Amino acid sequence: MPKSHLLRECIMAFIVGGLICVLGQAVSELGKSWFSLDKEGASAFTAIVMIFLGAFFTGLGIYDVLGRFAGAGSIVPITGFANSIVAPALEFKREGFILGVGAKLFTIAGPVLVYGISSAIIIGIIYYIFGGR
Repeated sequence: MPKSHLLRECIMAFIVGGLICVLGQAVSELGKSWFSLDKEGASAFTAIVMIFLGAFFTGLGIYDVLGRFAGAGSIVPITGFANSIVAPALEFKREGFILGVGAKLFTIAGPVLVYGISSAIIIGIIYYIFGGR
């Protein structure tokens, strides 16, 4: 195995992840100022734009280059989630839209969705039982 450059990799992950988050904040501010969105609307707008950008750049092959350069810094933000959905679908598109793209679309993101939704339901039930209003 090649020697790991842990400090350099952590710094690059921090910088790239931070820049992705800065882009997200800029999109949010754009939504507030140009489209006169409230806080919730700007948040939804930001999520939609960032997911689109992550999927778009994955389709172009740019996100893979960013991932090799930034490591975990490209995985953590919402764009990384979009990448985890689109990348397997692109890999198996030769097998057709049903058995390739459709079947492999949630290969990586599926468990994240299952456990995320399950955790949210359990926490919601606990919150409700112990008097949360």
